[in-house]
Amino acid sequence: MKPLISRNDAVTLPQAALARGAHAPSRVLPGALAGQGVSDELRGQTPHPVCRAQRDSARAPNPAREGACAPRAGSASRSTASLRLSRSLLALALLATARAAVAAPVDDALGRAAQFLISQQDPKGAIWEQKAHLRNQTAMTALSVLALTAMGHQPGDPTPAGEAVRKGLAFVLLPENQDKDGYFGKDGSRMYGHGITTLMVSEMLGMGADAKQDEQIRTSCRKGIELILRAQKVQKAEGARGGWRYTPDSGDSDMSVTVWQTMALRAARNAGMDVPKEAIDDAVRYIKRCYDPGDTGKRAGPNGGGGFGYQNRGREISTTAEGLLALQVCGQYDSEEVVGASDRLLKDGVKAGERWFFYASYYYAQGMYQRGGKYALEGKKTIPASLVPLQARDGSWDGINGEERQGGKIYATCMAVLSLAVKNHYLPIYQR
Repeated sequence: MKPLISRNDAVTLPQAALARGAHAPSRVLPGALAGQGVSDELRGQTPHPVCRAQRDSARAPNPAREGACAPRAGSASRSTASLRLSRSLLALALLATARAAVAAPVDDALGRAAQFLISQQDPKGAIWEQKAHLRNQTAMTALSVLALTAMGHQPGDPTPAGEAVRKGLAFVLLPENQDKDGYFGKDGSRMYGHGITTLMVSEMLGMGADAKQDEQIRTSCRKGIELILRAQKVQKAEGARGGWRYTPDSGDSDMSVTVWQTMALRAARNAGMDVPKEAIDDAVRYIKRCYDPGDTGKRAGPNGGGGFGYQNRGREISTTAEGLLALQVCGQYDSEEVVGASDRLLKDGVKAGERWFFYASYYYAQGMYQRGGKYALEGKKTIPASLVPLQARDGSWDGINGEERQGGKIYATCMAVLSLAVKNHYLPIYQR
């Protein structure tokens, strides 16, 4: 089993987030081509005419230099430099225009997705599909908070999106949503939801709306991390050691649940929480045991690279993308497994309609971005091309096949947002 679960109305990225040093999407500012230092040609104006004598003198080896038309010393070199500058500015302008053309549909899609998530919030702060009566309110709210913050919205922002984040975070932190042992999965989401929610509170450390909420976040995060660490130590067979599965006392492990717990541990450790290095190392060893290098046993097998399986060695697209991201988040940037998995994904990609499409897209987008170079470029090109056309008019996404459709629109929309928002780099866990 894998996971749980009009343009004018779009919510835009808050300027407050950009002012804090976040990376803004590339845009062409109005009038940018009419600024100082830009040539008349670029502004579309007619350049001053050049007199015949000066033009002819530039062609002749020994020109007659007299009258007002005689060029001054060094004018030819200055003219050449000016021409080069104009060409450079034109190239930059065209590049900015091209980037803006690519970014505009993605930004529009993200804005409409944010509006949809906000519309699904109930008076208590939970973000869930009330009409569909789906469960997993804590997990879906936590996933929605991750999605909204990935777009740049924070609890302290005086905007509808900022308020939604603040209320969603407050809902997750209610005592009834985390039991005395620190478990978030009591809403029916099990260890999937526990990993998702613990990852969210780990990312929100120090970002609460006030000092009281910051302390609540820290306490909740600590309890969630301690449960993950205890669950990892449950006695298991050799092949399952270091991983996690559906419940805290599970005696086996799988890749999907393990990666959510690993991401939560890594995020908490990055934020200064007490997470033993040995716990992350054990998780890495389990993930690597699920790696299949391909038929030849080399880094790049004859089928275009290696991959990861669900509980054993395998090369499924979704679990391969999971392993690629998790290992890099744990610092394994150039390991054999990362090289092989990224080669496999570069060759085969993630295609709409395949099993666990939204789940795989999320891990693929983030994992290929971490890999950088041609891998990041491929992800940047293919993910928007496959996701944006699938967005519904209300701003949501929905599962394509029966298995993933059961997760609901909140789940699919959050996965799509986290896939498309990779360009923003707002959340620490997803930064290189």
